[in-house]
Amino acid sequence: MKTLTFATALVGAVAFTGVAAAQVAVFATNPQGSLGYRTGIAVAKTVTAKAPGVTGRPQPMGGSTTYIPIINRGEVGFGFSNGMETFYAHKGIGTFEGRAQPNLRMVGRMFPLRTGIATVADFGAESIHDLRKLKGKRITSKYTSLSIIEIFIKGALANADVPYSDFVQVPVSGFAKGIFALGEGKTDISWISLGSGAGRKVNTQLRGRGGFVYLDMDTSPAAQARFDKIMPAAKIVLESNTKMPGIKKPTHIVEIDYVLFTHKGMDNETVYKVTKALATNKEHLAKSMGAFNRLKPETFAEPNMAPYHPGALKAIKELGLKMGS
Repeated sequence: MKTLTFATALVGAVAFTGVAAAQVAVFATNPQGSLGYRTGIAVAKTVTAKAPGVTGRPQPMGGSTTYIPIINRGEVGFGFSNGMETFYAHKGIGTFEGRAQPNLRMVGRMFPLRTGIATVADFGAESIHDLRKLKGKRITSKYTSLSIIEIFIKGALANADVPYSDFVQVPVSGFAKGIFALGEGKTDISWISLGSGAGRKVNTQLRGRGGFVYLDMDTSPAAQARFDKIMPAAKIVLESNTKMPGIKKPTHIVEIDYVLFTHKGMDNETVYKVTKALATNKEHLAKSMGAFNRLKPETFAEPNMAPYHPGALKAIKELGLKMGS
């Protein structure tokens, strides 16, 4: 599928931002090959099948750092990002310092996103502390279209008490580009979403070197405190599914909410139908993407990175879901 231009997205956006009766829901996503794009496909399929009168359309773009302002302006209806970036964007802090996006409105949690810092398996690194052995190796940086990823890497490095400056920094334009850079031999250390299409491709590209491996994070109090200081909205969890690329044995990686948001001007009825469809159709979502098996419908409305849209609130109240504090 060819990536559509922003102009094409804007034409589709007009159909529902200006005329509510059309009820076309466009979901901005990260580029093709990314976990975000697969999420958009799954959500669009479920919305089309389960939200009466609404057609869902995934729209791959450069990355959430670039499309969040577009959604804030009301030019595209919906978008996905991790909870930390969504909070930063709404408040105008962190990676969005001085660029607040006050019109963002929450729809709900899609699933807890699992992700982590990874390297090529034949380096022999297994623990986050093995990064010390990789001093001078190349590591991805900048992430101009998804700048929050560099913060994630800094959180992992802090967990090991290792500075970014110990490595040769390789700037990349986006999340998928950073993943592919590992498979293409342009970098030695990168950040990869668990189970992503891009990650699976890179693992295949590196099969002659044993694939890639996630580095086991340190859960000791001191290491956890260093991590929490940089990534307060994330947590370290144990991933035991060794069928997943990069998981050679039970490994502690990072978990953070992956959320759906819209803008305050979005049609209430469309948001209501989208929210209700997603909060009540876990099985349908999981058929398209396994990460939705981690969705807990009862906690759909708990993330509070921004105010909830009135249409989402109507569905949440009707379904009796608990709201976050």
